[in-house]
Amino acid sequence: MGELGPEDGAGNTYSLRPGVQHRFKSSTVKECIHAILKEKLANVQYDPEEMPQLTKSLSETIKDRLKEEGFDRYKMVVQVVIGEQRGEGVNMAARCFWDADTDSYAHDVFMNDSLFCVVAAFGCFYY
Repeated sequence: MGELGPEDGAGNTYSLRPGVQHRFKSSTVKECIHAILKEKLANVQYDPEEMPQLTKSLSETIKDRLKEEGFDRYKMVVQVVIGEQRGEGVNMAARCFWDADTDSYAHDVFMNDSLFCVVAAFGCFYY
């Protein structure tokens, strides 16, 4: 006996892979991040008292924007780091254990005279 498909009245089928149109696209995510950072940080001056709320607000804004892109069944994790621009260097790294066929990430960096901001967005597909 064969498996029932949607045409056989079985209803929704369970998929272990996202459809092409719903796949996490790093380039699209990077464009979203870049646009939000440019809009929200263009004239912001570094103030250590305000940065915790700003990082939280940015991460929520980015997550909400990514939900609108239609990455169905993806868990989005957004990390935002803001620091004072002092002419010093910063190195950052992240590691994840994921399925290379479905999961991915994107990042972007914003800088002005007062601050720098690094955002990494990770998309992990729910099986």
